[in-house]
Amino acid sequence: MKKIVKLLSVLMLMFAFVACGDKKEEAKVEEKGPLYVGTNAEFPPFEYLEEGKVVGFDIDFINAIGKELGREVVVKDMSFDGLLPALQTKKVDIVVAGMTATEERQKAVNFSQPYYMANQVIIVPESNTTITNFDDLAGKKVAVMLGFTGDVVVSEMPNVQVERFNAAYAGIMALQAGKVDAVVLDSETANNYVAQNKGLKLAEGQGESEAYAIAVRKDDSQLLDEINTAIDKIKADGTFGEIIEKYFN
Repeated sequence: MKKIVKLLSVLMLMFAFVACGDKKEEAKVEEKGPLYVGTNAEFPPFEYLEEGKVVGFDIDFINAIGKELGREVVVKDMSFDGLLPALQTKKVDIVVAGMTATEERQKAVNFSQPYYMANQVIIVPESNTTITNFDDLAGKKVAVMLGFTGDVVVSEMPNVQVERFNAAYAGIMALQAGKVDAVVLDSETANNYVAQNKGLKLAEGQGESEAYAIAVRKDDSQLLDEINTAIDKIKADGTFGEIIEKYFN
């Protein structure tokens, strides 16, 4: 009997140890918590609303990263110019929004390795024959998205009247209504709008290439390292290629 009691005691201790270990593992997962992601759902095909839900290339991309990190991804949609302030005040953990890693932005935040290369392009009416490149925007009224790279590029050009909009579609509508002469947008988004709106075309000239990257707070170096490692993994296992194929091919 004593041997049976001792055996039962040992087994109970073993079960308790295993259960304790499981709880510790669960606690580690819980400690990670959700990954709060700031974006601006006005930038198809990278992020846009579909039946009230934020979807797009960047959303699939960050969900794949979240899976690698073992963290639930919670997307928060907000105005583009409010994204970096939201990041710095810890309302979100990262920003994924087709954001270019400019030198000016790098003063305030860190960026992941680039994940997409784009160009600034010009959208004009099909009937327009006077605007073929960025030099031709002089003396013209040009629509841009507030805070986007196009806003920065056009604002630095002399003799251009800049009209800023919170959403790309608003700039497109202004162009169709004849309220502006051209719209400057990132290449993939511009291609998307031209394909969906008859009577518009892309001018021949393009701006310099720019790199999209994920923005992270300066003091979150560990998170930045984890994100870069996750990007390497999803590129290596083909996940990233599948997302590219889904949205651009």
